[in-house]
Amino acid sequence: MFQDHCLLPQCTVLENVLIPTMVGTPDAEAEQRAKQLLEQVGLSHRLDHRPAELSGGEKQRVSIARAMIRGPKLLLCDEPTGNLDRHTATQVADLLLDMNRASKTILIVVTHSVELAARFPKVYELAEGQLVAK
Repeated sequence: MFQDHCLLPQCTVLENVLIPTMVGTPDAEAEQRAKQLLEQVGLSHRLDHRPAELSGGEKQRVSIARAMIRGPKLLLCDEPTGNLDRHTATQVADLLLDMNRASKTILIVVTHSVELAARFPKVYELAEGQLVAK
């Protein structure tokens, strides 16, 4: 998951979430799972909207649903709240952490945000080329 949501502008919210399911073995339940994830992130009412019609926080929530669609064991996030205002960043962080607990995925987040980093049980800092436990 990236700081910039990387949604395809020509696709709807639902289609953007389903994109990772287009590779590999066909999945008959993918659309239902996508709708369920979009409900979890609070966007079930925006399925047919395009990214240009969404706020920054909504785009990032679509990105979270897309990242979770294949049930990953590991989720890597690069500055997932970096483009968001403080309030929306807190909401997105809450959602990421809640979904992480529910799905029992390994969640690795790279961030400059001290507030976001403080919410994780293990924090490492890159200092002068060395990874140091905080």
